[in-house]
Amino acid sequence: MSISRRISQISPSPTLSITAKAKKMQQEGIKVIGFGAGEPDFDTPSNIKEAAKRAIDKGFTKYTPTSGVKELKETICKKFKKDNNLDYSLDQILVSCGAKHSIFNAILTLCDEDDEVILASPYWVSYPEMVKVAGAKAVIVETTQKDNFKIIPSQLEEAITPKTKLFILNSPSNPTGMVYNEDELRQLSGIIVKRGVYCISDEIYEKIIYDDKHISIASLGDEIKERTIVVNGVSKAYSMTGWRIGFSAGPRQVIQAMSNLQDHSTSNSTSISQIASVEALEKTQEDVEIMVREFERRRDYIVERINSIKGLSTLKPQGAFYCFVNVLKVLRKRFNGKEITDSLVLTDLLLTYANVAVIPGCVFGDDNFIRISYATSMENIIEGLNRIEDFVSKITE
Repeated sequence: MSISRRISQISPSPTLSITAKAKKMQQEGIKVIGFGAGEPDFDTPSNIKEAAKRAIDKGFTKYTPTSGVKELKETICKKFKKDNNLDYSLDQILVSCGAKHSIFNAILTLCDEDDEVILASPYWVSYPEMVKVAGAKAVIVETTQKDNFKIIPSQLEEAITPKTKLFILNSPSNPTGMVYNEDELRQLSGIIVKRGVYCISDEIYEKIIYDDKHISIASLGDEIKERTIVVNGVSKAYSMTGWRIGFSAGPRQVIQAMSNLQDHSTSNSTSISQIASVEALEKTQEDVEIMVREFERRRDYIVERINSIKGLSTLKPQGAFYCFVNVLKVLRKRFNGKEITDSLVLTDLLLTYANVAVIPGCVFGDDNFIRISYATSMENIIEGLNRIEDFVSKITE
């Protein structure tokens, strides 16, 4: 069998493979504490589910326009105006099968062979793979814990070359939970506009934020808005990961081209999910607020606990539901006679001997870290951290 070069170079998703291994262990009767989840552990709010049931009962189960039904696109426009002070018309909105699909559409639409795409590491695992599929080159800019894992203006400026087409910004960030403030975004937007590159602003965790107010880089002026594709969706804020609804907004010509691409790939996103998303975006946000308060409670506990474990440390995330844990002090040491050479080995040892599933930092571009999701119950968090602390206590020189 001959697999295309384009697809052969894609790496499998480690987050999914680790989750699969953990589930297999659970099926074998082993109690695994899963810190790998990239989805809220809350149910989809009942009013959203009821809206979907009504849509089914009314027979709203057929094809829709590729770019989304008018009602949802109007609701998305209202959301952007209310939450982000951004004005878009309906032909500047594209509804897709999740925010991941929206980002994929944008990269494939904007990038040609050998174009360069700037990614700040740590980055979300799928960004580099999407860039590969487009035939473009991912240019990785390393950020540091000292700078709160944020790319600084001089780094962005230095990374831009005549081949640079795109910069991908993720705030709040997966995996670090860091949030860019207005001043930082203004400095980055000035460089983007001056150098004439595009920006994909991945804002899928916008509603899950604790300490700062979310600001969309596209809201900082007409010039940056014309160079930005804003990506969002309902998966994280409304615990609708399986409903597969994401949306993008941006320059009319770019959105139309993305829609043309979607015409020949997925066509429309699920009709029923679109109606449910109208309910999610338009009606009460009380369930979102309750969920965020619970995530904040978990965050505060997990950060304090991790920083009390010798050899581990973490910054306090400002958004999302992940801690990016520094494990540098336990690397190159030994557990049960095996050297912990990197974050992947550490992750495997944790799963095998402590029955705790985490995600290795190497998949996010920084091998000195692991990602721990607190999208699980406080009971699991306490038990999981007990196991991690016990595991770390047995590490030897």
